[in-house]
Amino acid sequence: MKKVTMADVAKLANVSKSTVSQYLNKRYEYMSEETRKRIARAIEELGYQPNIIARSLKQKTTATIGVIVFNILHMLTIQVLHAIEEACQERGFHVIVCNTDDDPEKEKKYIEMLRAKQVDGLIIFPTGKNAEIYQKMVEERFPLIFVDRMVPGIKADAVLLDNKKAAALAVEYLAERGYQRIGVVAPPLVSHVIPRMERIEGFRQTLTEKGLPVIADYVVAAEISSIQSELAKLFASGRPPQALFAINDLTLMEILHFVKNNGIHVPDDLALISIDDVPFADIYTPTLTTIAQPTFAMGKKAAERLFLQIARKQKHKPQIFRFPPTLIERKSVRQRGNHNDGRQ
Repeated sequence: MKKVTMADVAKLANVSKSTVSQYLNKRYEYMSEETRKRIARAIEELGYQPNIIARSLKQKTTATIGVIVFNILHMLTIQVLHAIEEACQERGFHVIVCNTDDDPEKEKKYIEMLRAKQVDGLIIFPTGKNAEIYQKMVEERFPLIFVDRMVPGIKADAVLLDNKKAAALAVEYLAERGYQRIGVVAPPLVSHVIPRMERIEGFRQTLTEKGLPVIADYVVAAEISSIQSELAKLFASGRPPQALFAINDLTLMEILHFVKNNGIHVPDDLALISIDDVPFADIYTPTLTTIAQPTFAMGKKAAERLFLQIARKQKHKPQIFRFPPTLIERKSVRQRGNHNDGRQ
């Protein structure tokens, strides 16, 4: 079959090729509604598909951005991605999503691949381990945004939660309800994963401010696959915590498996609070008290900042945007009373 060209569309619609070109680039200012309808009908009738590669070379844009995430299973990731995709859809941009599993080598390959495909910008949930590559993009003024984590020393926009505040909300809520022995469950504590470190710091700092003990054994920091066995050791110690704070949705899932498998009743035997408002929080029994991240606002801000850089209408000044957490009160924490003895 002969390939349908822009000239064929122009001929059928009885307009010039340049008018068809303006239509395809959504520049409608100088054409009537009738002209637009004729071109649309001609495109549909002929089955015309623009040569995206040729257009991108001519316009110096592919109308595509890359999003590199470190764990696509995180609720935060899914919800932020949804907001980014919606913002891109409004602007006629496409999104390519890559998942690194927090592996810096995979991240490096994805950055190279996406740049080779000439994406117009990158939104990265960074591993934090490719500082040289991030810095090179900054120096080249390549549009770049970090989400959920910032990278020390790299002057790029970053969109993330106020992590210390989120941890403080959890501890304050438990302390106000009489809980004294409060534990925290986290993935391994590594310095380059900023949110993790900030949440633990906020947890310890707030315990101290509230005059509560910071007990080293109550900080369970392990690979996700080992969390249940670490909790088993802690709860066999004879003096387990009265409440647990899960720093994200993945650690929460491990705690829920553990309490179910060990006949621990929430909140009677153990209070539970977590960061990330998981979709099942209000249908689980008991319903789960959580600290929500404003994921949609975070994704929207990341996209907006990226498009500002892509437009290059003004000199870009990198900023850190921290979003406030919101505590959603449900039933996984007892509301009052003194929890000094026994498991509570």
